[in-house]
Amino acid sequence: MFSRVRQLDKALVVSVSALALFGLATLYSAGQTDVPTFVATIWERQVTWLVLSFVVAVLTFRTSPRMLEWATPFAYAIACFLLFLLLFIGTGAGTAAGTKSWIAIGGHRFGQPAELAKLAVVLMLARWLAGLREPPATLRDLIPPAVIAGLPCLLVLKQPDLGSAIVFVAILFCMLFWAGTKPSLLILASSPVIGLVLAFSTVAWGLWIAVLTVLLFWWRPYVWEGLAVMGLNVLGGVLALPFWNRLAPYQQNRLLAFLNPDVDPRAAGWHVIQSRVAVGSGGLLGKGFTEGTQKRLAFLPAQHTDFIFSVVGEELGFVGVLVALSLFAWLLFTLLRIARKATDPFSSLCVFGVASLFFTHIVENVGMTINLMPITGIPLPFFSYGGSFLLACSIGVGIALRVAWEARQSGYAELGQ
Repeated sequence: MFSRVRQLDKALVVSVSALALFGLATLYSAGQTDVPTFVATIWERQVTWLVLSFVVAVLTFRTSPRMLEWATPFAYAIACFLLFLLLFIGTGAGTAAGTKSWIAIGGHRFGQPAELAKLAVVLMLARWLAGLREPPATLRDLIPPAVIAGLPCLLVLKQPDLGSAIVFVAILFCMLFWAGTKPSLLILASSPVIGLVLAFSTVAWGLWIAVLTVLLFWWRPYVWEGLAVMGLNVLGGVLALPFWNRLAPYQQNRLLAFLNPDVDPRAAGWHVIQSRVAVGSGGLLGKGFTEGTQKRLAFLPAQHTDFIFSVVGEELGFVGVLVALSLFAWLLFTLLRIARKATDPFSSLCVFGVASLFFTHIVENVGMTINLMPITGIPLPFFSYGGSFLLACSIGVGIALRVAWEARQSGYAELGQ
């Protein structure tokens, strides 16, 4: 056992441990307000989740990739079933009280299945893509992986949880790229979504259609593919308004506040305005640990979950933000190194999928605190309070540690020969 511990990937262990301790300290600070609230002691519960996550990471590390690959279809099926079940028994919480994202029994919430479903999609995509003889080369080849990611994505959208739905899409495209799919094919596959977003501006949508026409003539896909892509982009322009009307009111307000927070500064724009004030007031060195005024006066909303990174910016300043982002970058580059050195395609795709999950959460969460991304309410890895996502992160880390360990054992075997 001790020999295994010595052979763990030290960079991954140190980066994750540093992020977990940094996050716990920030969570403690988030509860230090002038008017005491339940957040004051929430860090103690997070310690319990960290201990449980450590146990889960150890158990995952002791599971071989072959066993993981065998169990993947069952995990995926259970995840989809739970997401379907949430549509009938799910409950909301906090700033997302109108959603059906949590499983609740007897009035007690037991977690968000969507967080574990993200890992299930990573595993299922890795299993499918690793079994292909050649990387997907046509839009038809993209249909099976799109269905794998699309089913839980649609179920999550029905909750509705737009932030998690975006993560599923990001995981899909990242893993297709790692599997060898050409970037041009990925652009064509994503073009209907781009067309749907740009359809809210007639000029922007018209320019996009012109650019897409040029790209189709340049890349020369099959005729049916070109016609399908162009037809879906036109359809996106037609469906833009109905799609907007189907969004929940709070989602519409968040998107409008992203474009211009000052339109509704006391409601939809309040979160991002207070977050920008907190981050901007931190300056170079910040106001000091636990001393953030926006946080202490409770102007900063969801400071223990969605906007916990704003606490870092206000209290530790640019230096603290730089340290946090550097630790995240170290974690992501470590995962990429492990993915490159993996001994088999399934393991490599799994680790890269975990990296893409982390990357998407980091970009979305940090981006929304400074109004570079719309507010989607997804947690920041190892910082935001919550058990479901922390457990999902720990499973991902356990998988990466096992893949790195097996790669090292394979290297030792080759040297022995």
